Amino acid sequence: MNNQTGENKMGTMPVNKLLINMALPMMISMLVQALYNIIDSIFVARISEDALTAVSMAFPMQNLMIGVAGGIGVGTNALLSRCLGEGRPDEANKMAVHGIFITACSYILFLFVGVFFAREFFVIQGANDVIADYGADYLSVILIVSFGCLFQMIFERLLQATGRTFYSMITQGTGAIINIILDPILIFGYFGAPRMGITGAAVATVIGQIIAAIIGVIFNIKVNREIHISFRGFRPSARRISNILFIGVPSVIMVAIGSVMTFCMNKILVVFTSTAVAVFGVYFKLQSFAFMPIFGLNNGMIPIIAYNYGAKKEDRVIKALMLAAMYAEIIMVLFMVMVQIIPVSMLSLFNASSDMIKMGVPALRIISISFIFAGICIICSSFFQALGSSVYSMLVSFVRQIVFLVPCAYIFSKTGNVNLVWWAWPIAEIASLSLSVFFFMRVKKKKFGYMENDD
Repeated sequence: MNNQTGENKMGTMPVNKLLINMALPMMISMLVQALYNIIDSIFVARISEDALTAVSMAFPMQNLMIGVAGGIGVGTNALLSRCLGEGRPDEANKMAVHGIFITACSYILFLFVGVFFAREFFVIQGANDVIADYGADYLSVILIVSFGCLFQMIFERLLQATGRTFYSMITQGTGAIINIILDPILIFGYFGAPRMGITGAAVATVIGQIIAAIIGVIFNIKVNREIHISFRGFRPSARRISNILFIGVPSVIMVAIGSVMTFCMNKILVVFTSTAVAVFGVYFKLQSFAFMPIFGLNNGMIPIIAYNYGAKKEDRVIKALMLAAMYAEIIMVLFMVMVQIIPVSMLSLFNASSDMIKMGVPALRIISISFIFAGICIICSSFFQALGSSVYSMLVSFVRQIVFLVPCAYIFSKTGNVNLVWWAWPIAEIASLSLSVFFFMRVKKKKFGYMENDD
């Protein structure tokens, strides 16, 4: 099937070349994003360990916000790509507009939390007054001005859905670089700027996100020719909204599960010491160097799979999946080896005290074992989403984090040995891999049986 704009490359280009072409720009931009996350925490750590702990404890809410934006984007992206693959460009346009509309509605929720509940979020995690004050200063800005993050993500997903990942890379990269530049200026008051401390880190973040969102809008208008965004005569369609949410909500729930897990882990670890929470936060920053490129790989893979599923090209779907899984495993194994070799150097980036290094070295080495299994699980999760079976992704995430990780960590914490708590990660990841393989076999049989029946 040929579209007038040239069945776009997702249906014709050799799969390995296509995956690299689609994913590499996203992987680069995600690496920049990971770099920004780490630099953000490096500068905050120079304020104090309490400030670093506050940013770590803010992570569940930030993660939820990004998850909501990402879930809406995944649902919009998958349906839009499928419509293009089926030769229905008008429906693809309507899906894009509805994705933007749902994103705007979601902002109201985070604005409300930022205005009324920012400090309470830290108090209920067991933070002391100093950490809670730091956290409220940081998180309130992030949430009240979250429209930048939310709209940045949806407009990036629209670019990815049509294969224009290079422009998405520019959008993300520009926002992250602006953030990195502004961080020290606003935190420490360089070049005549006010010394804002931890609030400066939040302001730098939202400025970068707003500029990235504006660039994303411009790119979609100027270069995304397969999608025409117009709200003229727009009326919300319950059917389209429900279709987007059907795919996207499990992804949001998956991230929400991750936020619940992080929230619970903070409560478990703070019983030992706030340093344990800081170590946990540093781990999340460091692991983004492995996970962010794989998320970029996913962003390149999802539209390929969705498009070729819509076009009923089973061989291209499977090949894209297998290649993505292989690349993900290579990335994960390499990063695990690096963590095993230089954990002290990694922790020292965050101005770690001797106590933090003593606790952090075994933590990083033990948790990194789980990376061997995590790569395939992440790829399978996005495969399920691309084919409209997001509920399987949600179930795998729930089992990994709520059924295994948190209970194991809690049980191990009762021994009084914090080093045993970290073993909950490898245990949970093995369970996740087993369930992912089982669900993959079910999805393959169901979805490709449908293809065969309709050919």
